[in-house]
Amino acid sequence: MITRVKELFNDSSKDIKRLNKLVEKVNKLESKYEKMTDEELRDMTAKFKEKLEKGKTIDDIKIDAFAVVREAAKRVLGLRHYDVQLIGGFVLHENSIAQMNTGEGKTLVATLPSYVHALEGKGVHIITANEYLARRDMELMGQVHQFLGLTVGLNITQMEPSEKMVAYQADITYGTGTEFGFDYLRDNMVYSMEQKVQRPLHYAIVDEIDSILIDEARTPLIIANKSDEGAELCRITSMIIADFKADEDYELFNETRQVYLTDKGAAKIEAAFGLENLYDAEHQELVHNVMQALRAHTVMIKDVDYIVREGKVLIIDKFTGRVMEGRTFSEGLHQAIEAKESLEISEENETQATITVQNYFRMYQSLAGMTGSATPSKQEFWETYRLRVVTIPTNMPIQREDLEDLIYADYKSKVKKIVAEVKRLHEQGRPILIGTTSIEQSEKLSGYLKKEKIKHQLLNAKTEEDEARIISMAGQKGQVMLATNMAGRGTDILLGEGVKELGGLHIIGTERHESNRIDMQLRGRSGRQGDPGSTQFIVSIEDDLLTYYDEDEKERYEKKVKTDETGRILSPDPVKYVKKVQETVENMHYSSRSHLLKLDNVSDQQSKVIYSMRDRILEITPDEMFAELVEYLQNYVTAVVNRNYPEDGGMIHPKALLEELSLVFLQFDWKYEDIIDFERPEIEAKVIAEYEKLKTEIISLQDDENLRRQLKNFMLHQIDTNWIQHLELMGSMRDGMQLKSYGQEDPYRIFEKEALEQFNELMYSIQAGISIRFMEYVKSQWNHESRIEIKEEEEE
Repeated sequence: MITRVKELFNDSSKDIKRLNKLVEKVNKLESKYEKMTDEELRDMTAKFKEKLEKGKTIDDIKIDAFAVVREAAKRVLGLRHYDVQLIGGFVLHENSIAQMNTGEGKTLVATLPSYVHALEGKGVHIITANEYLARRDMELMGQVHQFLGLTVGLNITQMEPSEKMVAYQADITYGTGTEFGFDYLRDNMVYSMEQKVQRPLHYAIVDEIDSILIDEARTPLIIANKSDEGAELCRITSMIIADFKADEDYELFNETRQVYLTDKGAAKIEAAFGLENLYDAEHQELVHNVMQALRAHTVMIKDVDYIVREGKVLIIDKFTGRVMEGRTFSEGLHQAIEAKESLEISEENETQATITVQNYFRMYQSLAGMTGSATPSKQEFWETYRLRVVTIPTNMPIQREDLEDLIYADYKSKVKKIVAEVKRLHEQGRPILIGTTSIEQSEKLSGYLKKEKIKHQLLNAKTEEDEARIISMAGQKGQVMLATNMAGRGTDILLGEGVKELGGLHIIGTERHESNRIDMQLRGRSGRQGDPGSTQFIVSIEDDLLTYYDEDEKERYEKKVKTDETGRILSPDPVKYVKKVQETVENMHYSSRSHLLKLDNVSDQQSKVIYSMRDRILEITPDEMFAELVEYLQNYVTAVVNRNYPEDGGMIHPKALLEELSLVFLQFDWKYEDIIDFERPEIEAKVIAEYEKLKTEIISLQDDENLRRQLKNFMLHQIDTNWIQHLELMGSMRDGMQLKSYGQEDPYRIFEKEALEQFNELMYSIQAGISIRFMEYVKSQWNHESRIEIKEEEEE
């Protein structure tokens, strides 16, 4: 294992050397496939499939398959894969991450391994950063696959289930990671196998893999239903929390955006609600509500995390600065923000199914990805996904010049320098792309450029398509464009006529991002395919990134700062300081993702058990339903005995046993005095005898068509209802976990232990629900039939 980890961090040169040998083999086949007709080339797909059916593996055919795809791309798109693109294809084929610079043609690279893996007939998913890119890539690169006889599908939001089924049955399916994840959750909520849209998760290629698997990993995918419970409680807790003081009633950690109640804060809540101990088990819902109110007031910032428009709270996407239409904060946070802003409180989202992006993608049998900025997260990719990162050489030598950061003592000095640089370069006719961290920052800077009468374009597009179209023009002569760092990701910026001679596109970064990877993406917009270009970050220590940092250390640094007459920091080394802050914040986010993953792994394992239970019920025939039902009944009565007559000789509860068994056994006439002296073996024997009588009665009902038809839906409903309640409880437990970390025990171990206890309770509740509700139905039917018989006798 140690050797494997060492290899992970070694230079990629060994991999490149090995893969170059495979590229040479592909190149030797080029003339062979050039001589083929279109039909002969297309027939290669059937020949490859035939070889696989006869026992060959995709590794056995990959060289020829790559050569076939290259030739198809030449004929269909007029594009020939470069050698470095073939290397990237082999990296993806081997389930690793290909780090490739912007403009190196990652989209074309994906055609190679996607074709090879699609030959297995199990489906390939190509994941893009947004739906515009999914459609674009499907329409463009899909032509290569279709030319070779494969089917291509597109999976986007607003599609009907029937349309999704067609998309998923295709050999290669394009779409966004969130939509694939939501489809997985929806598939585990259906009431018949025919309603499922996905096939088993086989092979996925994730474009911009760091954005999807790391940046978005802290946001779980949640399918929710509306619940109007708790609106009044939201208002009350919000009013109480509004008067809380930092460091007195709560502790806020800006770096991780975590907030915790102090003992004094908890005491105030207890006094307000007349409680002895806020953290007693029966107050979990209140604790959850209080914590969400606290987050709303302290962590969630208006016009940064959300905006209020026409009386509605709208979420802002922190990576693009755009409003996320139709999305709401989950688990009551949205309602807590509405209460904070004195708005009408909407119906709360009640979680029905959830999974993290991390756990969804870890379910694929094979996973690979591409990006221009994976190296800073090598360790996380390996630890979370067991994915290696291989750096692919550029097709042409990089001509871009990355200038040293200019760091200023305040925002005003920074803006002055940015405007001066823009003015200087604009007069030369060089195109300039200014990257900001939010739409708000872009608009602010736009105001300063207008004052200087510098003609510019503010990228504030409403759709990804507009965004891509506008940003693709950023390389034209005299163009000045303001955009968020993430805007138009995946879009090439081509240089206009005469721009190369002027030095190419110049990038100005106005703030260092929370992750160096995003800074790398911004730099990568310039200098594509050997073009000239330059980049520089002009930042200040008043930027948002540095306000997240340790206040005491920031103050110590600021006291030592020496600047020139423009406000630029000369010492202590500002570049070293900013880099240290960025690394610290990045490590905090890594820890946060790791923390969430540890907690979600527990829920993930539990969900797999529940989903397999559902699948079993969905798959069995109506004739098998009653056998499944009696198994649930047997498990329930066994659990009742175990709970009330423990095997370890603990306390016995005869009355509780009688009460619970009376809910399922027919004509149950046991008396307390009859069993008071019984030991466990006697109770077990008596219960088994009673169960066998019940089993016979139930099996006799299996010819009832009406009952058989309802039974499957009835059992699924019981599983789903209890599972939803369990998810809510798990959410409350996660909120309370931090409180337990102050003790000596490992909080994760405590969480796992408590989660297991709650899961055992869930399984008992499901067994009880199915058994009791079913017997209630049977008894009501029999009572109804008895009343009819009595009535008929009376009439006679």
